[in-house]
Amino acid sequence: MRRTLIALSLALTAATPALAQDFPPPPPVGEPKPFKLPATETFTLANGMQVTLVPYGIAPKTMVSLRVRAGNAVEGEQTWLADLTAEMLKEGAAGRSSADLATAAAGMGGELGVGAGTQTTQLSINVLSEHAPDAVALIGDVAIRPTLPPGELARIKANLARQLSVALSQPATLADAALARTIYGPDHPYGRTIPSQAQLAAYTIDDVKRFHTGQFGAKRAHLYIAGRFDAAAVKAAVNKAFGGWAAGPEPLALAAPHQPGPRVMLIDRPDAPQTTLRLAFDASLAGSDADIPQRVTNELLGGAFSSRITTNIRETKGYTYSPNSAVAFGPGDALWTFDADVTTNVTGAALTEVFKEIRRMQTEPAPIEESKGIRTYMAGLFAISNSTSSALANTLATRDLLGLPGDWTDRYVPAVLAVEPAAMMASAKARYPLDKLTLVVVGDLKTVEPQLKALPELANVPFQRVTVP
Repeated sequence: MRRTLIALSLALTAATPALAQDFPPPPPVGEPKPFKLPATETFTLANGMQVTLVPYGIAPKTMVSLRVRAGNAVEGEQTWLADLTAEMLKEGAAGRSSADLATAAAGMGGELGVGAGTQTTQLSINVLSEHAPDAVALIGDVAIRPTLPPGELARIKANLARQLSVALSQPATLADAALARTIYGPDHPYGRTIPSQAQLAAYTIDDVKRFHTGQFGAKRAHLYIAGRFDAAAVKAAVNKAFGGWAAGPEPLALAAPHQPGPRVMLIDRPDAPQTTLRLAFDASLAGSDADIPQRVTNELLGGAFSSRITTNIRETKGYTYSPNSAVAFGPGDALWTFDADVTTNVTGAALTEVFKEIRRMQTEPAPIEESKGIRTYMAGLFAISNSTSSALANTLATRDLLGLPGDWTDRYVPAVLAVEPAAMMASAKARYPLDKLTLVVVGDLKTVEPQLKALPELANVPFQRVTVP
């Protein structure tokens, strides 16, 4: 047996030169191609509801997605009432039970999805193309004619209560909630992201019905249909399903002023092995002249996996596993945020490196190859991220929510590729003023707070201990 293994090893070794032959180098990477939005059609029903049709792709699938401007932003003080309503919508509609709805969706090759976000409640289903008209009808029933059965409310609230308990045990949830409350204030809808258990338990079926009746309506709705479909049949289905929907209220225009920094908000988690960080600055609005330069700058600083902050505190220093930065956009609002979970005893050191990378972006033009690389990455990622009908529908919905022009998707790649190092440096100077920072820290404060107070960037910044919710 041993002799056989030796012979086999020698045979494999002898074969190695043949397997390791020299292959020609791969062809050079070409310049990124602009993304071209396919021909779309947008029209408005008599009741004010907007509809966008997007013929896209080759697979016989159709995404039907309704976005209603009835998210957490219109809840008032009843935090998560939009989430509760969204869950209740799936419990039956137009005489069909929740099981009937699920069976109908499965019969079309899809699954009904309903969820609430800050701005919208979304109802979506991805089906085989021949079922597109039926999918439109199903979405219409759920949005307009939900049963909202009182007998299911206790179970739905119990599910949400469990989700809330899990969320409140996570430092990321505490940090995000504290950041929102700090930036927007506790009395602003954007500043109220988490209810108390008692608040959630107190919601009644009348609250749910009142929210649906008062916040849903055609004027707040935009239906996106993307993929392969029979346009005439789909249009007929849209008119039949949604033509009689009451107009309802206009979309809410909500101002979102940011509370000025600098400040450091602290949440204690005694003996926590990691510190959760949230660093935030005001950002430029989507579609403004400064928008695309700030996106490119963010990707190089902390947004991309190959970003400077990631290379520094993850790859070189080993302080954290997955740092990230991003610009979050809303109607009339934009906020840049850096987040990371770092080892407790290097919290100060990690922030020192983050501040160093911000200053480097502000004072040194990025090398040509580095800046070109991040722009090429972003251009290619945009095409890849819009390669499916579902993804493209999401992009168009975001475009419309933010009030961007119809050709924004076509102009995005050329605009990204045009951002030069000088523009990135100027953006960093304007967008990351360290003397106006907002920093949220969740961790073992007896270990972390002395590290923070030793940082020169925080020497004159007020510290405040808070709790969430």
